Amino acid sequence: MPETDRQVAILGVGMHPWGKWGRSFVEYGTSAARAALDDAGLRWSDVQFVSGADTIRNGYPGYVAGATFAQALGWSGARVSSCYSACASGATAIDIARARILAGLCDVALVVGADTTPKGFFAPVGGDRPEDPDWLRFRLLGATNPTYFGLYARRRMELYGATERDFARVKVKNSRQGAANPNARYHKAVSEDEVLASPVVASPLRLLDICATSDGGAAVVLSSMDFARSRRPRPVKIAAVSTVTPRYPNTVIEMPNFATDSSAGVAPPDRPFRDSITHAAYQEAGIGPDDLDLAEVYDLSTALELDWYENIGLCKAGEAERLLNDGDTALGGRIPVNASGGLACFGEAVPAQAIAQVCELTWQLRGEADGRQVEGAKVGVTVNQGLFGHGSSVVVMR
Repeated sequence: MPETDRQVAILGVGMHPWGKWGRSFVEYGTSAARAALDDAGLRWSDVQFVSGADTIRNGYPGYVAGATFAQALGWSGARVSSCYSACASGATAIDIARARILAGLCDVALVVGADTTPKGFFAPVGGDRPEDPDWLRFRLLGATNPTYFGLYARRRMELYGATERDFARVKVKNSRQGAANPNARYHKAVSEDEVLASPVVASPLRLLDICATSDGGAAVVLSSMDFARSRRPRPVKIAAVSTVTPRYPNTVIEMPNFATDSSAGVAPPDRPFRDSITHAAYQEAGIGPDDLDLAEVYDLSTALELDWYENIGLCKAGEAERLLNDGDTALGGRIPVNASGGLACFGEAVPAQAIAQVCELTWQLRGEADGRQVEGAKVGVTVNQGLFGHGSSVVVMR
């Protein structure tokens, strides 16, 4: 299939601001959906398919998010699906809707994700499940998410000489960029010294190095290119979606596992899992990292953002600190990363965050990202990762 025949249009985007609002995730999702429909100039009755990204913390309605949002907006007979891919759920929901449009089964699809999160760090869903690796890593190891983040940060320090001050500079960059984002939870720009003075959570990472858990919602309206052209002369397009899984043997530990595959009998793949996520999207879109104008990456911690620079091909292994310190990844730099402020300024609202990344790229490529605009942006990429081997990357083009 020619590349142009694999594209779908992004007709509308919308978000409910991130925060700790203490209300139902359904409220956040329907608010984002209505905003996306208004942005697209469409009515709810125009939507033929609803793709929901599930939240596992909000009872049965969260597990059937597509139908939950469809009911909240008003039963219309639209077809529906729901999916769960942990932090990659939003991109999977986008991919399902995109596939249905490309198959000719509908012209207009609504993708929605929203979450209401508990106070503090994420914990496993209740109950005893000794065959569940996520349950086991909490019960056997006591390994919260920040434990993993700290281990990755220590790995980066040992391999490449990264310092705590390098990590702090990531937070400083993102806090400045997110300060202008009306949908972000945190709008305060912080200094390196403030980051380094915050309490240690999982050494070497401090409180301001680690993203929070948040409430929030995001939605996109997708359509066929033929449908879009009668409404937007030059719509922003999704050119590729990658939802790859690891290849055996996976020799770098990933949450929630606490052991790796052995490479004693089988050689590791040429491209590690995280490197493979955007590589697949680049191949599908017919581009490479040199074609990018900006990127939205999954900064669960400041150290992980540096890893992603290398994973998505912005530089070679061990060179991320140089990119950061030279200003290449800041607004006005060669390849701004997390112009939105990233998870550093939003926090995690799991089913919504991969959709929110696409919302940000859409605003950027339209020239509508007031206060944080990447000038002349025409090509952007997202990257995200979920538990249990879910990769997520979306290429968005103007």
